[in-house]
Amino acid sequence: MALIGVAASVLLLLIFIRVIFVFLSTGKPVRNLCSSKPVSTLIILGSGGHTAEMMNLLSVLEIDKFSPRSYIAAATDNMSLQKAKVFEQSLAHGASAVNTSNTAKFMQIYRSREVGQSYVTSVGTTLVAMVHALWLILKIRPTVVLCNGPGTCVPLCVAAFLVKVVGIRWSFIFYVESIARVKKLSLSGLMLYKLHLADQFFVQWPKLQKAYPRAQYVGCLM
Repeated sequence: MALIGVAASVLLLLIFIRVIFVFLSTGKPVRNLCSSKPVSTLIILGSGGHTAEMMNLLSVLEIDKFSPRSYIAAATDNMSLQKAKVFEQSLAHGASAVNTSNTAKFMQIYRSREVGQSYVTSVGTTLVAMVHALWLILKIRPTVVLCNGPGTCVPLCVAAFLVKVVGIRWSFIFYVESIARVKKLSLSGLMLYKLHLADQFFVQWPKLQKAYPRAQYVGCLM
């Protein structure tokens, strides 16, 4: 029994050291993405203006470097994935003639909490969403995660962090706060910022950067 106790203590110590290592490594300058090889990318969409902003952001990226692409939206969000499909179709008809069947996949995730749902019942739905997020991250194994504020990004980013800790896949999380956030971060952004989950945290207003010094001010991207 004593030997089992020692082994368990050593295991917990190793897990703790690994978590600290991942925390300290997160947020450092990203250099592993500078190669010309395309990287598997997870793009998290959200209802309202989040998806429109994300589509605008993708339109200014060298999209061929972010491939294959996996789009995820909440299970009750019927419009976001449709907009992503239209975006991919526009690429297919463009000069590069991208084959969307090979470069893009479209998935849905359970919501942690619906609008108006009680906090008591949201505990169960949050656990379901977390398990689903972990399954999706293990399935996709993205090198890059792009998100800009929808609530669905939190369980997915937490799942990506857990997969980092285990050592299955090192996913670089890039968070771009919505242009609508001028003085305060959104709840999702605040959680990712406080938990140090994002490797790069971008804001589009100088006031936000002053309030949250670890964020990078990049000007208006939309």
